[in-house]
Amino acid sequence: MTVEETALTRSDPRSLAIWLGMRPRTPLVFALAGWTATGLAAVWLPQAGHVWQGIGLLLGVFPAADLLALARLPSPELRGRTHGILLLGAPGRVRLTLTNPSARHLRFRLHDLHPSAFAVSGLPCEVALGAGATARIDYRLTPSERGSFTIPGCEIALSSPLGLWVGRRTPTLSTTLRVFPNLARIGRDVLPAMQDRRAAAGGRRRPRRGEGAEFHQLRGYHQGDGLRRIDWKATARMRKLIAREYEDERDRHLVFLLDTGRRMRHRDAGRSHLDEALSALLTVAFVALAHGDSVGLMTYGGARRWCAPRKDAQTMRRLRERVYDVQPSLEASDPLQAARELLHRMPRRALVVMITNSRDEDQSGMERAARLLRRHHLLMIADLRESALDRSLETEIADLPGALRFHAVHGWLATRRHHRERLRHLGVEILDLLPAQLPGAMVERYLAIKRAGRL
Repeated sequence: MTVEETALTRSDPRSLAIWLGMRPRTPLVFALAGWTATGLAAVWLPQAGHVWQGIGLLLGVFPAADLLALARLPSPELRGRTHGILLLGAPGRVRLTLTNPSARHLRFRLHDLHPSAFAVSGLPCEVALGAGATARIDYRLTPSERGSFTIPGCEIALSSPLGLWVGRRTPTLSTTLRVFPNLARIGRDVLPAMQDRRAAAGGRRRPRRGEGAEFHQLRGYHQGDGLRRIDWKATARMRKLIAREYEDERDRHLVFLLDTGRRMRHRDAGRSHLDEALSALLTVAFVALAHGDSVGLMTYGGARRWCAPRKDAQTMRRLRERVYDVQPSLEASDPLQAARELLHRMPRRALVVMITNSRDEDQSGMERAARLLRRHHLLMIADLRESALDRSLETEIADLPGALRFHAVHGWLATRRHHRERLRHLGVEILDLLPAQLPGAMVERYLAIKRAGRL
């Protein structure tokens, strides 16, 4: 059923929904209360009985006529709902377009049926539509979750001509809202990266003596240069032997291996670890693309997503489209199986950044996955921990339960450090940090790897 058909159906006075949605407004309620009080007064004051009868006659005619007029009023038609890019935790504008298909003036209160968990400002609002007029209503919506959400329509409280009744109408127009990760931190975390890039651009690149993947420059022939390096066209033009010089290929691959299992459901400061991981992932991807590297993605532990490494202008949009609706699952993640799958998909050497939240029971699989990936790739593991652990160590110990909790957390963190050292001995780059620290730390470590020429 279309929006127009729905509106006509709901404005039919024979429709049961029309009558069930009608409610008296405050003036009519007060008038009925006054009429009742007059009837009670007539018990002691007989002359008040005539007044009571007159008021009753008026309340029987005018409200009934007003009610019938409301039932015959057509519903406003919801013609469109538009919105810009919606970001998690950031207010975005939503615009509704409504038209009055009738020749009568309409007054109503409007509220859009947005997801109840989202914060809203500008609703409900009072709207007056002239005959055949069109109105555009803007309001601000602040999403509290990522993903896809459906708005089925809006709710209208339509006023009767005399203002004695209000009728509930619900024009339908289904719209899908897509809420993306909020990249507000990119400006803060990427600025140092861009400065580093400009500084590096003025430095001297060290050419590679031998065959490389990228042409660097032409130079005079040196004794020991192979015949394949001679540029015969330049040699003929210059009338002396000219050789090609190559440099190390600077275009490298960066692949994120993102855990979407049950460990990533933990929340810090109202945001899940997966939300923080996605913000950091897109931040580092932005920096890597600015440095000329190809960026790809694979998820494991829940929803399976794969995005092959690319570095074109649409890569950021493609990554955002692939991960915006990923939610942490209830599955236990298997890093070893993920490593095998990634090796099958990505045989060429790359910097693999694994983002996870591990426990003691996960360490065996983590070490086996690290050994497997290290054969072909440079591996970085960003292992998140809960901020509640750090706070528990800062809390003053006042009783025995507090002391036991302190030693338990201290022991668990010591075991965690031991596992991190084992991975470092395998040649793995390790980041052990809080979710809020992830974007800046990952950008810094990525740039350090680039400067060292390891990528």
